[in-house]
Amino acid sequence: MQTITLNIEGMTCGGCVKSVTRILEGVNGVTKAEVSLEQKNAVVEFDPAQTAPAELIEVVEDGGFDAAL
Repeated sequence: MQTITLNIEGMTCGGCVKSVTRILEGVNGVTKAEVSLEQKNAVVEFDPAQTAPAELIEVVEDGGFDAAL
């Protein structure tokens, strides 16, 4: 397993946190996503054989938020 922290912009409320969490946890290979509104980030644990940071950024951005490493 690998863990990365994504910086996420555009979250304004708890609903946004739930949306980003659901988006990330819906990706094959993601075992855990801890999203913080206050810190504007997501700590994501994933299997690098199944997904990659670029794919995680892409799905968050497809969900309407800005994401970067």
